Amino acid sequence: MTDSVIDFRGVSHHFRVPTEGRIASLKEWLIRRVVRRRDRYRRIVALDNVSFEVRRGRALGVIGHNGAGKSTLLRIAAGILQPRQGVAEVQGRIAPVIELGIGFENELTGRENIVFNGALLGRSFEEMTSRMEEIVGFAELGDFIDNPIRTFSTGMVGRLAFSVATTVDAQILLLDEVLSVGDERFQRKCTERMDEFRRRGVTILFVSHSLEAVEKICDEALWLEHGRVVAHGPASKVVARYRMSVNGDAAVGGKIESVAADPF
Repeated sequence: MTDSVIDFRGVSHHFRVPTEGRIASLKEWLIRRVVRRRDRYRRIVALDNVSFEVRRGRALGVIGHNGAGKSTLLRIAAGILQPRQGVAEVQGRIAPVIELGIGFENELTGRENIVFNGALLGRSFEEMTSRMEEIVGFAELGDFIDNPIRTFSTGMVGRLAFSVATTVDAQILLLDEVLSVGDERFQRKCTERMDEFRRRGVTILFVSHSLEAVEKICDEALWLEHGRVVAHGPASKVVARYRMSVNGDAAVGGKIESVAADPF
């Protein structure tokens, strides 16, 4: 028995991307299928045999270059995607903060969207209305909260989305580059909220390009490149090793095989 609440075992995932333009008619589709005898797709590997676990109350930061597979990993943890191979188990009530603003309706007011977005997260009407003023206060929207979302700026939508997702009782928090929302003062509020979650023993899976944030918030870090695990261990050590790679000191020919995965 372990106290792991996030457990990935040999998880792989890929996407099929068409290499040709949009098919405009049935005739064109038949020509491609019958005459050419094949579909033209490119297979993009997002995750390749990824294994790790996050124990209860711990925080894991996921780092790597754009296209390394970080967001795909987070979406599998959230249940948005299913792995093509392997097993991904997540146990506990999840608060996903993956794409801020997804699930909002433009014609609804901010207040109505709090209830609507909460329902998408599996929260009851009673729970969301009881937390309404706390959510509005944290987002700092004032009287704008009763205006349609379409009148909000991008920053306002981001603040509201972060506030809705994190003003809930959750056991697992999934974060994707959310600490950059708002101005510097609001970013400090976001970081303080993350610290509060840590003190409450919430398990955190945090995808970020901010190495400083990963070092500050996370106990461990997972470094991905081209969908494969390069290193997994204490956050400070993995981040230091990643910085060496970025500076050209750890990579050989840009190949992932040049840095072996290890737990330190």
